[in-house]
Amino acid sequence: MKKLQMKKNSFVALLFAFLVLLGACSNDSETKENSTENSKEKTAWDIVKEEGKITVATSGTLYPSSFHDSESDKLTGFEVEVVREMAKRLGLEADFVEMGFDGMLTSVNSGQVNIAANDISITDDRKEKFAFSTPYKYSFATAIVRKDDLSGIETVEDLKGKKAAGEATTVYMDIARKYGAEEVIYDNATNELYLRDVAAGRTDLIINDYYLQMQAIEYYPDLNITIHPDLKFGIPDDGVGIIMKKDEVELQENINKAIQEMLADGTISELSKQFFSGEDVTVKPDLQY
Repeated sequence: MKKLQMKKNSFVALLFAFLVLLGACSNDSETKENSTENSKEKTAWDIVKEEGKITVATSGTLYPSSFHDSESDKLTGFEVEVVREMAKRLGLEADFVEMGFDGMLTSVNSGQVNIAANDISITDDRKEKFAFSTPYKYSFATAIVRKDDLSGIETVEDLKGKKAAGEATTVYMDIARKYGAEEVIYDNATNELYLRDVAAGRTDLIINDYYLQMQAIEYYPDLNITIHPDLKFGIPDDGVGIIMKKDEVELQENINKAIQEMLADGTISELSKQFFSGEDVTVKPDLQY
């Protein structure tokens, strides 16, 4: 009888130990699960969705891509409105942060902003460091010079020693450097300041996007400036797009989905015609460089 009781007690003790071990394993498993969930970092897209807004670096001084309306002072422009519509289709609000171009890429990389949109060319060098949206604008480069003497420039060889106005990290200043022009760097200056400096002889030329320059010439008809008739430069890029931090895959995928829809339904084409005097910048120009 005593032996039977001892066996019974041993069985109960073993059963209790097993249940305690099982419970410990279960709790340990749950703890690991919770720890994994809590330690999972939120993606940029997760944060954007939670906040309901996307922060966008732009200049506010680049007519007609990003500028303030002269009457309402509202920030508008081709790319500003492209981004606003893109954000709307993603259920987000676009929160614009104005800054000079040279600070935009740094701000994207540091996470100060989610994206930047400011006529930013998609180049091989930039693709190594950043991610881009589907391109929505294609162009080529021209040079604004003085109307009365073409700033003493007949061919690209004459650019050597001429004062080229612009921002340091653009593909356009790269072109000026290539031909030996002297760099005159501006920090998020307005189009008017750039153009008046050329007209007054403080600088000699501005190399930039043809469509932007065409609009600038139309907007300031009284200034002594023109687009040089014989200078056209191929831009080493794959068009213009929204730039964002490298490897933000979900953010890029969602932005691309919206941009592609807008290209397919003609929204971006219509915005282009609105801001570029009827020109459709979504079509690659058929030019020989």
